[in-house]
Amino acid sequence: MKKIILSAIMLMGLAFTAQAQDISKNAIGLRFGSNGGFGTEISYQRGLSDNNRLELDLGWRSRKDYNNDNYDDNAIKLTGLYQWVWNIEGGFNWYAGIGGGVGSYNRDYYDNRDYNNDVFAFAAGDIGLEYNFDFPLLVSIDFRPEFGGNGGYYKNNYGSDVALALRYQF
Repeated sequence: MKKIILSAIMLMGLAFTAQAQDISKNAIGLRFGSNGGFGTEISYQRGLSDNNRLELDLGWRSRKDYNNDNYDDNAIKLTGLYQWVWNIEGGFNWYAGIGGGVGSYNRDYYDNRDYNNDVFAFAAGDIGLEYNFDFPLLVSIDFRPEFGGNGGYYKNNYGSDVALALRYQF
């Protein structure tokens, strides 16, 4: 049993080191998320090593809901993620990350109910696929679950987002 566990650990280590991919030192662009999230975010990636990077995303939204609860919702959110990047083949990579962030929201109701105005913090994960073109364009799609908040912004202290990102690499 010990030999099997040791062999599995060695194979995983080999897989993680053999698939290292040189990533761009800097990339900036837009992350187009779903309506359940913050919509469009300004996204910046900073390469830390050959296969690790830091991603910072700044999102904001302003929306009105006339159908159900009749409110204005304004929010801003800053997310930071540490990511590991592995090459699949050619320009295709997959990545996973962990991090968190902070945000603020203001929800005003039209029917004179109380308004919500608060600051929140959250933990986040990230998993996605990306394609690195021969010219300085990086296209990716990812899934980001977020846990935390204060119960007012996220339903049941959970939110998730699927997004398409376009980034210029330099």
